[in-house]
Order: sequence, then structure tokens, then C-alpha cells
Amino acid sequence: MDRETVMDAAREASQRAYAPYSNFHVGAAILTAGGKVYSGSNIENASYGLSICAESNAATTMAFADPEDRNIELVAVYSPNASPCFPCGACRQFLREFGCKEVVVVDGSGLRRYPFEEILPNSFGPEVL
Repeated sequence: MDRETVMDAAREASQRAYAPYSNFHVGAAILTAGGKVYSGSNIENASYGLSICAESNAATTMAFADPEDRNIELVAVYSPNASPCFPCGACRQFLREFGCKEVVVVDGSGLRRYPFEEILPNSFGPEVL
């Protein structure tokens, strides 16, 4: 599956965001090693700390859907409010748990690809435990 198709899923997911407080809509889509795509959007809460980021939403959907296909090839992140829109620090760590290899965002020149190690260098993962 190509990156543009995964980004399209992230764009669509951003339209489903629940962001009544920030009005900052984010969608994320994950492509697994098995070729499946899982998407999610940010879901805010009046108690801000309980809000859920789009990337974590997509990753938990993936982890629940298929215990045999939990390796992330790439995550595409999109927001109509910011370009580029990168995962926050907590989401980077969450994606790291599932071996994310690449992050794809949109900027003024189109799709930009980043090796995961570039956006979270020297990361801590399950293999260190």
C-alpha cells in the first residue's frame, strides 16, 4: 500500500475529531506489517489530561483488532490546522512500543517521510526490559 493512501485515511480521520475546546483536529492512520490500516482521531475531554491523541487512538485500535499484527510500518499524521503535524512526545513513545519504522506528514511540498529514529532518537523500548 502506498503512503498517499495511508495519508488519505489520516485526512479522513481528522474529519471525525472531537475537538470542541482546542478546535485542533488531528487524524492518524497506521499501516501494519501485515498491510492493514487503522485510523483514529483526537478526542478531547473537558478534563484536558483525559484527552486522547489521534496516534494513540489509532494504535490502540490496531493493538485490539489483531494481536498477531501489531508491528507498525508507518504512521501518517494530518491536521487541517497545522502543516506539518508531528506526533507529540507521548505518542512517539506509544508508537515506539509497536516498532514504528516511519512517520509521514504533509508540508508545503507534499508528503514528507521521516525514519522513526529521527523523531525519537535513543528511544526506550520493550527490548530493554
